[in-house]
Amino acid sequence: MRLGAGLNRLYRADSANLQPPEPLQSACLEHKLACHKKRFVTGLLLTLLSGALLWYMSSAQAADLDMTAFTVRTNPDGTQDYSLSLQVVILMTLLTFLPSIVIMMTSFTRIVIVLAILRQALGLQTSPSNQIIIGLALFMTLFIMTPVFDDIYTQAIEPYLNDEIQAREAFVRGQQPLHHFMLEQTRLTDINAFTEFAGVQVDKPEDLPLRVLIPAFMVSELKTAFQIGFMLFLPFLIIDLVVASILMAMGMMMLSPMIVSLPFKLMLFVLVDGWTLIMGTLISSYGIGVPG
Repeated sequence: MRLGAGLNRLYRADSANLQPPEPLQSACLEHKLACHKKRFVTGLLLTLLSGALLWYMSSAQAADLDMTAFTVRTNPDGTQDYSLSLQVVILMTLLTFLPSIVIMMTSFTRIVIVLAILRQALGLQTSPSNQIIIGLALFMTLFIMTPVFDDIYTQAIEPYLNDEIQAREAFVRGQQPLHHFMLEQTRLTDINAFTEFAGVQVDKPEDLPLRVLIPAFMVSELKTAFQIGFMLFLPFLIIDLVVASILMAMGMMMLSPMIVSLPFKLMLFVLVDGWTLIMGTLISSYGIGVPG
């Protein structure tokens, strides 16, 4: 008890000695007050500058100033077009959606899902790696979508660069090849379902807006990818069942069937030239290389 009381007194004494002196405390307080003043003055200046900018814009609008940087101009033939600055803003905005366009409006979704299911069917968890699968899917997507990209360049980009059409018409023309591609790969049941969901009535599928066609195309691609993945899974599943039955008949129940069946699945996949067959199946599923 005496030892504990002595330690407590010693701790209180050390704590009292660690307290900063009075001049140092006042200096710290003054420094904090100065920092708060600087922050307040900076915020006040920013607020005043923002208010001045808003006042200038409102006064310019009230004076009917011609702010041609972000306006829609009327052409001599009566058509309307965006100004060059507004076109640049729209283009930079569309670039942020480029990954979503590549993933959801092309063949990328079907290819990457089939490759992922194939890796799972082989029993390989990390080989090929995700980087290799995504890279292979990207180049396969470029191979399949090349005719569509060529049509977009020929019908929209090239005439726009030659000043034959305006930006708005080029945007409309550029949608048509992609619209045609997605429409060919989308099931009619999915189109009808999303048409009902959106409450849109069209006379023919070619008149479907993109806001209805894109989700229908995505759902159809997912369904097709899982169907192809199921057909790929069956032969490897049969090998797993045969190996498991043999091991159980031999009384080797402690040995994992996946370890034994993996070399046989790899050997079968290599002997039948599996990569070429799968890539050919994916390409032919989009009607490329098929007569007629």
